[in-house]
Amino acid sequence: MIELNRRPRAEGHLTTAILNTMTIDHLDHLVLTVTDLDRTLAFYQRVLGMRVETFGDGRQALRFGQQKINLHQVGHEIDPKAHRPTPGSADLCFISATPVAQLVQELAAQQVPLELGPVERTGATGRICSVYFRDPDHNLLEVSNYL
Repeated sequence: MIELNRRPRAEGHLTTAILNTMTIDHLDHLVLTVTDLDRTLAFYQRVLGMRVETFGDGRQALRFGQQKINLHQVGHEIDPKAHRPTPGSADLCFISATPVAQLVQELAAQQVPLELGPVERTGATGRICSVYFRDPDHNLLEVSNYL
């Protein structure tokens, strides 16, 4: 980090403007706190086609592409952890190679009700067509195709 300047603030305090030189390349993993590990693993594997991975001392994760979702059982989180690890508090968007029309059919076949969609939204790199639904803990999941 590079210190740019220092200027006096009230009561003799100093403030420092900082130029951050850190560059983030991509997301490696995120953590979901869940109420039922087995139910969560089954849902993400069955509905989203994610692969179950066991690592470390028997911890479990969901792998897709070059990312993964680590899972913590509520009340048995791994330290360090989020300040308030809470099942159902996530809102995640996944990009799929499967066309949205087919996603809608597959979700219906799996008896997963749509929350919304298909609708057009803006993703990280452009316009997307999305469908929204919920996982067993009521996390909001968005699955999308770039337009």
